[in-house]
Amino acid sequence: MTAAENQGPLSVYRLLPSMREFQLLHFDNSPVELMRWQLGGSVGEPPTDFNAEWGGEPRWPRSEFPNGDPCCPVVSGRIADVLRDELATAGRLVPVNIDGSAGDEYRLHVVERVVDCFDEGRSSTPDQIGRIKTSVFRPEALPVELAAFRFPQFPTAVCWNGWMVERLGRLLGDQLESRLIWSEDPSLAPHPAPWGF
Repeated sequence: MTAAENQGPLSVYRLLPSMREFQLLHFDNSPVELMRWQLGGSVGEPPTDFNAEWGGEPRWPRSEFPNGDPCCPVVSGRIADVLRDELATAGRLVPVNIDGSAGDEYRLHVVERVVDCFDEGRSSTPDQIGRIKTSVFRPEALPVELAAFRFPQFPTAVCWNGWMVERLGRLLGDQLESRLIWSEDPSLAPHPAPWGF
C-alpha cells in the first residue's frame, strides 16, 4: 500500500518496538545532536554519526524496529531495503554504528520533513520542555504522501501516517507497537499517552 492507495481514514501514529522478548538498541549520547538539529529548526545538514549497542537477553532475536526514542526511529537493513522509496519521502537513512555489527545492518531514519499541520486550538498546551500530550491535526494539511513527518510545535517527535504503519505492521508483525495519536475517524480512540508521559 502507498499513500495513493490508502482507503482508510487519515490517522497518525507513534511507533515503538513491542514489549516482547527482542533485543533492542541503546544509544550513547549521539541522538542529542539530532535533537538539537530538530529543535533548531532543522537548518543545515543533520548529524550522521550514531552509536549504539544491543541490550536484552543475548538469546533473544534482534528486533527489526529496535528503538523507541521518538526522535530517531531505527529499522533493520531488510526493512530499509523493502521500504526505501517510501521512507525516502520523509528523510534519509543513516547507518548506525553498532558494537559488534556490520556497518549497514541497521539504519536510523532521519525524518527531515517538517509540516505545519497541527491544530493548536484543539490540541493540549505543550509542557515546559515542549512535549504535547494530546495532538490534533488538520486533515487538509496532513502530508499523506509522506511515510512520516515532524511538526514545528513538537519537532523531536516523529509521526507516522496510517498507511505506512500498515505496511510496517505487515512486515514486522509482533515486533512493532503502534500508538494512535490522532484520526479523522471519531470512533477511533487515541492512545491515552502516545508519547509515554
